[in-house]
Amino acid sequence: MVYRRKYPTEVPMAMFNDHPISDRDQLARFEAAMPLDQRLPERSVLDVFVTQAERQPERTALTMLMSGAPDEQPRRVTYGELLRLIRRSANLFASLGGSRPGVAYMLPSLIETHATLWGAETAGYAVPINFLLQVEHIAALLEASGARILVALGPHPALDIWQKALQLRDRVPGLTLLRVGPPGPPLEEGVIDFHTALMKQPDDQLQFGEPGRDDDVAAYFHTGGTTGTPKLVTHTHRGQLVAALGGAVMADMRSSDTLTATLPLFHVAGTIFSGLSAFMAGVELLVMSPAGMRNPAMVQGFWRLLGKYGVTLLGAVPTAMGAVLEVPLGDADISTVRAGFTGAALLPPAVGQRFREVTGRSLFEVYGMTEASGLVAIDPVAGGGGVGSVGWRLPYTQVEVRQIGADRQPGAICAPHEVGVIYVRGPHVSPGYRNPDHNAGVFDNGMLNTGDLGYTDAHGRIHIAGRAKDLIIRSGHNIDPAMIENAMATHPAIALAAAVGMPDAYAGELPVCFVALREGADVSEEELHAHAQRTIGERPAWPKHFYISDALPLTSVGKIFKPTLRCDAAARLVGEVLRDQLDVPDAQVHVSHGGRRGLRVDVTLPQAARDAAEAVEKALNAYLFEARVAVAD
Repeated sequence: MVYRRKYPTEVPMAMFNDHPISDRDQLARFEAAMPLDQRLPERSVLDVFVTQAERQPERTALTMLMSGAPDEQPRRVTYGELLRLIRRSANLFASLGGSRPGVAYMLPSLIETHATLWGAETAGYAVPINFLLQVEHIAALLEASGARILVALGPHPALDIWQKALQLRDRVPGLTLLRVGPPGPPLEEGVIDFHTALMKQPDDQLQFGEPGRDDDVAAYFHTGGTTGTPKLVTHTHRGQLVAALGGAVMADMRSSDTLTATLPLFHVAGTIFSGLSAFMAGVELLVMSPAGMRNPAMVQGFWRLLGKYGVTLLGAVPTAMGAVLEVPLGDADISTVRAGFTGAALLPPAVGQRFREVTGRSLFEVYGMTEASGLVAIDPVAGGGGVGSVGWRLPYTQVEVRQIGADRQPGAICAPHEVGVIYVRGPHVSPGYRNPDHNAGVFDNGMLNTGDLGYTDAHGRIHIAGRAKDLIIRSGHNIDPAMIENAMATHPAIALAAAVGMPDAYAGELPVCFVALREGADVSEEELHAHAQRTIGERPAWPKHFYISDALPLTSVGKIFKPTLRCDAAARLVGEVLRDQLDVPDAQVHVSHGGRRGLRVDVTLPQAARDAAEAVEKALNAYLFEARVAVAD
């Protein structure tokens, strides 16, 4: 069956607002003016690309930088060309996998990655894979997702993606392997060349019937750790479209904008906010190399590239943003920039202030979760920014901060400035995990328990105070502490292991691990590091430090009490900063759990060091905890 989208009169498209949303009242008026179904007539992710291709076929959708060199001639793809690529890839996947095939991919940021992602969602469902994971973890994801098509980058001098892909073909029965790359090494037996196969498919129509739409599964995104049963979050077409609309509206995206694309397309923020939201608004994406901000050339040339390509909106995780702010602006012309965005981890206040000093613009925080189709709230561009919050909920959704009762169930809605757990409702909330056994405690009667602590201010803005859950977030990379703990528990000398995040000025948090040894056992920190590197699949999850203790703090029911360990880790960090960086060895440091940012650090300086108070405050402001500095009487 050949599918062509039919329109009664004109191309249906998401209805944006003539007056950008700047506050809670304008958000309410935006919703009251038009019901969601009228404002968002698109029913399939493919509709977004059909709409833009019909409205502005010659508008550049993607500009692909490879090196960022001053003389680089980047590859550009228009909206018309992008739609044709998506149709080709959708037809290819359907021809290989039949009805609603599952398509996994292990690819850096490329034009082909967009074709694969959106083509997979059109024909069936996508399974984005973090190619930095170990082979056994990726194999478990493929098995759990049901995907039997894998698109992977071919041989590369700096990446081992292809080697992993070949191993996966041997591990996963019935896996069809497609190779992305320039002509070069001969294809291994049974491997399909992606480009050759793509060009054999028609680009003006779908050959398999209607595309996925509405409540059909669009993707399964991996979240959490990489040991045990994989947790795959279900994304539907409707959920992604609602989130994308909210992102585009709250970020005031316009068809004249150029947005930096710095996040990988296995990350939900890279696919929704820096992907589908931008495409829905007709924005040009400037893809800043296949490696994004992991590429040092992108960091060093960031300001120059913004000027050269007329960037109006820029985005990066806080760590990457901090790195580019260390690069001198020089003679770069960034007058076209009107806003910056950051997310995936909490923003240190010092980074936001430095961004304003360097650019003269505000840095707006984006708060999202994989379980909410990537977006929950955004500090709206039209609102001025700089208030230290993640702004307001997306249109047509609900966000509540609730008390938690003694039975751990959600209680009453918190008063302004009262810290509670953030809950989300709305059509963008996932219907659940692929394995419904994982839903307990997260999805409950249409509500999503984010596991994040937060509060609202008098204006209804949402502020993030910490996490009820134990995820460690390192440069936007979610690390499940259980992955570390389970690996370290296999060491014969370890009785108990507990991983927590230690504050870090660059990464936000770094994983550290507290261990209690078995009776009579002895082990060095070097041995523990070696064991971690052998047994933990994700390099970012390797603990920065190990702390060997006689015993770990336990609750009355025998569970490890991690708040005490987080305080311990923060106290060690602050003590090191005072002693080694500021030459203030005699200060008293007290760390407590709670406060507006999850941890409160109180530093009391001796009278002899009173002149160092300002320097201490400045140094501690680089971290995500709440800090207070006093001088002893």
